[in-house]
Amino acid sequence: MPVRLIQAPSRYQDPDAPLAINAEAVARWLVAFVREEYVVRRGIPRAVLGLSGGVDSAVSAYLAARALGPENVFAIRMPYSLSSPESLAHAQLVADDLGISCETIEITAMVDGYLTTQPDADATRIGNVCARCRANILFDQSAKRGALPIGTGNKTERLFGYYTWHADDSPPINPLGDLYKTQVWQLAEALGVPKEIIHKPPTADLVKGQTDEGDIGISYRDADRILIHLIRGVKPATLIRQGYPEAQVRLVEARVARTHWKRHLPTVAMMSDSAIREYYLRPVDYN
Repeated sequence: MPVRLIQAPSRYQDPDAPLAINAEAVARWLVAFVREEYVVRRGIPRAVLGLSGGVDSAVSAYLAARALGPENVFAIRMPYSLSSPESLAHAQLVADDLGISCETIEITAMVDGYLTTQPDADATRIGNVCARCRANILFDQSAKRGALPIGTGNKTERLFGYYTWHADDSPPINPLGDLYKTQVWQLAEALGVPKEIIHKPPTADLVKGQTDEGDIGISYRDADRILIHLIRGVKPATLIRQGYPEAQVRLVEARVARTHWKRHLPTVAMMSDSAIREYYLRPVDYN
């Protein structure tokens, strides 16, 4: 069996070179993936997605519209009372450009119905409640329309655990899950996502001035430059020797390590040799 050697990055290498993609080819592949997963495997030709006004959901919308046809893509805007009007406007830009259906379902009453009993809830808890309410709405709208939700989470967020468990990660089909945030931006350019969406700072849009990068303590571009090597097996010490800032390497390493549990289904206590996902797999699970 051939041994795959892990090549450490050179100190003279362009740090963005390993993250470069052929965005046009990736777009074609992901369009085919979405069509295969929806129409061929599941026999469901319609998709529902939460359109936030950010680049990730915009890219998923463009892919779904190409794969299934704009008439089969249903975008749902789900603002909370703290949401920025700019987010609604940017989501509408995407819907208008693609010609997809776009409905607004306000979640404030739904969220505050619970939060009024939780006066000590901080921004993180509020964000998690909002995310789970939105997931409930997406699945209900899918049942209403004979559709399936499409995911919007990128690889950087998934590796960092920077999402709400069983909410942002709940859609059964996710075309962006193996693309770093840096690569999503490249894909967005190729798909024609409006520039104001591509170039604005990513944010959960719950607190004025909050940004994703402020929360995680590192820019997405710097994180991706480190992640792509760590995930391929390059040791942190090697990256530090090659000139990557030690504080950034340690931050990235720690975030990936402590959020490993979020990238798995619930841990099941095995009582037999047919435990689902531990032992028992259908043929399709091997594909």
